[in-house]
Amino acid sequence: MKMATIFGILLIIIGLVVLVYGGVTYTSKQTTMQVGPVEVTAKEKRTLPLPPLAGGVMVAGGIILLIREGGIRR
Repeated sequence: MKMATIFGILLIIIGLVVLVYGGVTYTSKQTTMQVGPVEVTAKEKRTLPLPPLAGGVMVAGGIILLIREGGIRR
């Protein structure tokens, strides 16, 4: 599989996630306190808000890449 085809598929998937959820949610882990060998960590859920227009552009770009690279057969 060509790299452009893989990138096109990833763009479509990420674009659909942005359209459905309104952004990308991820969990970050950070150390809140460290005393000697004892370490306390906290997980924080964060959302990277993205406008629906960005999701639409990603999906359209992914489809264009697939068509140009022959990833979609007619």
